[in-house]
Amino acid sequence: MKVTAFIGSARKKHTYNAAVKFLENLQALGNIDYEIVRLSDFNLATCKGCKLCCDRGEELCPLKDDRDVLIKKMLDSDGIVFATPNYFFQVSALMKLFLDRLAYLGHRPRSFGQAFTSIVAQGMGGGDKIVKYLDFIGFMMGCNTVKGSCITTLEPITDKGRVKIERIIDRHSRRYHSTLMKKARPSPNAMRLMMFRMGRTGIRIALDDSFRDYAYYREKGWFESDFFYPVRLNVFQKLIGKVSDMLGVQWVRNR
Repeated sequence: MKVTAFIGSARKKHTYNAAVKFLENLQALGNIDYEIVRLSDFNLATCKGCKLCCDRGEELCPLKDDRDVLIKKMLDSDGIVFATPNYFFQVSALMKLFLDRLAYLGHRPRSFGQAFTSIVAQGMGGGDKIVKYLDFIGFMMGCNTVKGSCITTLEPITDKGRVKIERIIDRHSRRYHSTLMKKARPSPNAMRLMMFRMGRTGIRIALDDSFRDYAYYREKGWFESDFFYPVRLNVFQKLIGKVSDMLGVQWVRNR
């Protein structure tokens, strides 16, 4: 299996070392290949906010850079890791450039069955919120998201601090490996089911075939399906789906 880690740091230090250790742990747990992608080695332009990727199609993006190379690496992997330093209580500028260019994958997810997680290296605090943010990105892309980890790397790092980091990464890699090996398409939880049903209802009512989201949902058969992929819903999930459909209609009318 292939795991690709995208590193949002321009230097090979705390964030990079944590990702390497994480990947080496995975490799020790099973037959896994990995690739480290340093975003600083690629040309990523700043999103212009034109919305062409979301509204009309990602191929119409006016920025001609390495976005598609990076996305292909991501989609060709069984597992994805986003690793970033905590810069002023948020992801690094490099990582944010990358995330902004992935926006259309939140509209038209296609990473079902892929395992996702995040690693945040920080000096002081606030990293847990960044972990939640990155994990939500993975969730929106359709991944099986494993809660990320936050490590404290305030210099000088003590021996006790190094041991703590190793323990955090070890536990994290084991949790992630378990999800990676399953490569499952699980039954959706209530939140994911509601987001799908309300979102597709809004797309069906408010848009038409000139919008890429509408055409994509139609091509995938998502306007008629219970979820993004075939699942067997229980009675409670079916009820949530029906209520979400109605809420979606009301949401569009209110707008």
